[in-house]
Amino acid sequence: MVTELTEKIKSSLKDAAKKLTGFKKRAFMAQVTIDYFNSSPRRAETELGWSRQAIATGLKELETGIICVDNYRARGRKKTEELLPNLEADIKSLVEMYSQADPKFQSTFAFTKISAREVREALKEEKGYRDEQLPSRQTIGDILNRMGYSLKKTQKIKPLKKIPETEAIFANVAQANQAADNQTKSLRISLDSKAKVKIGNLSREGKARYIEPLKADDHDSEWTAVLVPLGILDVRGERLSIYFGQSAETSDFVADCLELWWQENQAIYPGLEELVIDLDGGAATRSNRTQFIKRMVEFARKTQWQIRLIYYPPYHSKYNPIERCWAVLENYWNGAILDSIDAALNWASNMTWKGIKPLVHLVEGTYEKGVKVLAKELEQLQPFWQRSETLPKWDVTVLPS
Repeated sequence: MVTELTEKIKSSLKDAAKKLTGFKKRAFMAQVTIDYFNSSPRRAETELGWSRQAIATGLKELETGIICVDNYRARGRKKTEELLPNLEADIKSLVEMYSQADPKFQSTFAFTKISAREVREALKEEKGYRDEQLPSRQTIGDILNRMGYSLKKTQKIKPLKKIPETEAIFANVAQANQAADNQTKSLRISLDSKAKVKIGNLSREGKARYIEPLKADDHDSEWTAVLVPLGILDVRGERLSIYFGQSAETSDFVADCLELWWQENQAIYPGLEELVIDLDGGAATRSNRTQFIKRMVEFARKTQWQIRLIYYPPYHSKYNPIERCWAVLENYWNGAILDSIDAALNWASNMTWKGIKPLVHLVEGTYEKGVKVLAKELEQLQPFWQRSETLPKWDVTVLPS
């Protein structure tokens, strides 16, 4: 056993240890300690400046053959979201109502109209955070980026028209959605259709990885079928269902899809008393569409749920949460050729929303356009729905009895 080491040898040993990590470094330091310092971690620490705790661990590893696993991920400064576990959800609830999807579905990012500074102030005023609890404005901006929000706005997403009630409607949507999300016996879903999908050897103007590029028809003038996609999103639970119709988008088609969704998902929501539906007021679902109101009354009776229809303002449908799902789907399949109905359904089934694959169904049957409810029948149904006094077109409650 060498009792003294020259400074040159010490320097070489310390340099060698620096080039190692984890178990290999501890094993090296332990062996040096055994060979030169009579297995004394304290002497090795004094002579070489190594951690005696690390040396002791290394000696025990050599003795037992059991290697300690290094938890590197637990080291260093933790992300703010880990230190404040509710922060991300609180930020999301604040910016959700000010966000919309890219209307051309060319990006999966949402665009938000409020800044990181405003979010930080809102967290203090509306969520009860103290100033010293919160990270800096720059860190709030980083969190927004990690959540998928971009603060850069573009004129292409600006609605072309705006009715006088727009701000009041948005305020009502925010209040209704927040109330639904805070109630355990209330469920909020977002419902809307996507542009019809033509089935054929057609390009969707996207890109995909192939050895040879796919070859689509030169002109998009021939197709074999047209699908009508309708999406239903459980906003809180992030569960997405997509229904592909083969006819027209009508009130009956929407209501049938909603009933299919209920049949498939009712077991997930025991004890539910209220269903809040975010809508954009399209032709098939607007509140003055008598056939739609009739079908909602029938649905409320069947489920024994109170149904609340909450509409986004006209020309602002991109704020509806389901629109972001369509952006993900379009980005997922735009490099494919949807040359059959099965191909379209398979592609849709393999996309993911928040890490979860959607439930995808093909809806059979033909739907007739222009179905209306006779005045006498509508009068009998009148007691089963109530319109908001201030926003009668954009907030309707349907009663189960």
